Amino acid sequence: MSFDQFSLAPRILAGVAAAGFTTPTPIQEQAIPEVLAGRDIFGIAQTGTGKTAAFILPILQRLTRGNLRQIRALIVAPTRELAEQIYEVSTALGTRTKARTVAIYGGVSKGPQIAALQHGVEIVVACPGRLLDLHNEGYVDLSHVEVLVLDEADRMCDMGFLPDIRRILKLLPSQRQTLFFSATMPDEIRELAEHILKDPVTVQIGIIAPAKSVSHALYPVPRALKKDLLLALLDRTATGRVLIFTRTKHRARNLARDLLKCKFNAAALQGNMSQNQRQNALDGFRDGKFDVLVATDVAARGIDVTDITHVINFDIPDTVDAYTHRIGRTGRVDQTGEAFTFIEPEDEPMVRDIEKVLKTRIERRRLPDFDYGDFVPEAQGQAPRPQGRPQPTQRQSRRRRRPARQV
Repeated sequence: MSFDQFSLAPRILAGVAAAGFTTPTPIQEQAIPEVLAGRDIFGIAQTGTGKTAAFILPILQRLTRGNLRQIRALIVAPTRELAEQIYEVSTALGTRTKARTVAIYGGVSKGPQIAALQHGVEIVVACPGRLLDLHNEGYVDLSHVEVLVLDEADRMCDMGFLPDIRRILKLLPSQRQTLFFSATMPDEIRELAEHILKDPVTVQIGIIAPAKSVSHALYPVPRALKKDLLLALLDRTATGRVLIFTRTKHRARNLARDLLKCKFNAAALQGNMSQNQRQNALDGFRDGKFDVLVATDVAARGIDVTDITHVINFDIPDTVDAYTHRIGRTGRVDQTGEAFTFIEPEDEPMVRDIEKVLKTRIERRRLPDFDYGDFVPEAQGQAPRPQGRPQPTQRQSRRRRRPARQV
């Protein structure tokens, strides 16, 4: 099966080939024909399934007809990183077409975004706040929008964007096609979808749970020893790129700093950074400049890095949905990944909720020869290391074991 089956314009197929896409993913197979037919879509899919191309390709096909240099497609995303990722996919797939895309989000100067809008664009990829700002200032005209895409709608709910989304909906023509994508479906999001979608086609890929290509393990540890356990675990584990999640911006910044002091190529990604700093950290992680990225949940979506071998939850997330999205950063595109979560005794209720979704008890591990002090973690025994994992790099093999320190 190939992209030729969708009868896309030759210029679009040329962009698909240039981007290296060969075989449609399951969500692309199901969604693209329905979007081309003009149907509203209610899409439920895990991250990393290829849903961005599932809506970008039909939008580009629509833009081969009709007027140019006016906003005809609006894609709303919850984070700058996801908006930038969608922009890059749209630009790559539309490179042989006349369609122009602009990404609009805060944290950077409005000047280039305003200039692009004034020059004329057909596709706007936007975060809600900056989009409304530019509309209020008279730079954004949404009266010609034919297609609205809400991507990662559940994350918009988590981040408190639903009031902004409702304001944006009032600015759009009532006659439009709406594509609604979410990896999870809390009640608020389901209610919103029912309100804005007209006779939608439901496209669901897999269950709303972490991918089966990811293995899970819990490391019980007292809070004061978390950093020491992390250092010991990184020293003893053969890894590729490692994504570490913390609960707070302050902790992400300080933990990345401490890892740098211990000679790890690490960077932080958190909301108090400027957009340029965030983009440099993300690009450095994607390009291999950084082996370790320490992030808050702002990075749980929008990181399209296929070779993350490990996700480590330094702090357990607040919800099962957040766990799903964090873990979705590894085990992508038919690769395997490992998810390690540090837990304190008070985290057990959340652990039980996660285990209900996974439908299995997660293995509790104790790191051999690590000084836990008086703490006696529950463990089911250290599992044997999976076969075929990456071998330690030369830098890893030179690391010395560090004595435990109080944080």
